[in-house]
Amino acid sequence: MKLLMLGGTEFVGRAITESALSRGWEVTVLHRGHHPAPPGVTALRGDRTADDGLAALTPGGGRGDAGTWDLAVDTWSGAPSAVRDAARLLSGRVGHYTYISSRSVYDHPAPAGLPEDGPLVSGASPDATGDLPYALAKRGGELAVLDAFGKRALLARAGLILGPGENIGRLPWWLTRIARGGRVLAPGPREAALQYIDVRDLAAWVLRAAEDGLHGPYNLVGPPGHATMGELLDACAHATGSRAELCWTDPEPILAAGVEPWTDLPVWLPPGELYDTIHAGNVDKALAAGLTCRPVTETVTDTWHWLMSLGGTAPRRPDRPQVGLDPRTEERLLAGPVTGHAMGTGESARSRPSPS
Repeated sequence: MKLLMLGGTEFVGRAITESALSRGWEVTVLHRGHHPAPPGVTALRGDRTADDGLAALTPGGGRGDAGTWDLAVDTWSGAPSAVRDAARLLSGRVGHYTYISSRSVYDHPAPAGLPEDGPLVSGASPDATGDLPYALAKRGGELAVLDAFGKRALLARAGLILGPGENIGRLPWWLTRIARGGRVLAPGPREAALQYIDVRDLAAWVLRAAEDGLHGPYNLVGPPGHATMGELLDACAHATGSRAELCWTDPEPILAAGVEPWTDLPVWLPPGELYDTIHAGNVDKALAAGLTCRPVTETVTDTWHWLMSLGGTAPRRPDRPQVGLDPRTEERLLAGPVTGHAMGTGESARSRPSPS
């Protein structure tokens, strides 16, 4: 297989590129040059926000010919017009086009169990330029790909993505916080089911799906309850060797203190509408199409090893807000009555109920 990766030097794009290389595929990466491309690829330079950003993909634009590929994968999350331009340029030279979209394209709030035919955000356009809300940008990108490729287009609507290479900072924040030790504010309920996908499992499924010629939308995230909040934080303690005390606290005092779920306390959401939207999506279609998900302990441990290889500081995308709880806020909450169950890391996660 010949893969054209639009991006390919960070997190999702890099994981897909490395997965393709491990299969012996021939990989071409078009990127801006902000980060080195993985060894073994044909690297082309291009800034898709510039007028000539796709010049390297045109005849005589750096390849010596027009170039053809079996598959293109596009992770773009900016203005949909960039996706439109790439898809139109490649429609006659690429067999299959996969767009890494997002479950954010569903009309908010998305109820628990919503499948791929649920209502979508309105007002999206494949021709839109400039800064857009994330949901509109991703839906506009979907429309652009569908317009150019039709039934040769796969829309991978990803949910929460974790794993080595994460440049948002969610799992790296929990790892570094728990590694620091002491009393750690652990947002309850401990048994709350999480829905996420390891970036390497996402990459493997995307490439298999392209080989199989799958098309249309797929919710691409692990099944709800593949891990719980408790299992995630226990895995962080185990991976880092920390003796931190996880102080499980009910949502009410956390929210009353002005703590923002998802950003101040990454991954965590209290029960309610947003929790159902993020952590309770329907993934039957992807599971039936071969999606498999590795254990949370593997995701967490491998992310910690990757983080340590960088000296403990993870890269962060400049277009995403910083995540993590202010230490002073954590201290104030821990100084008050903890309304959940506080425990050390010696208490096994296996002793508590697992969601079905």
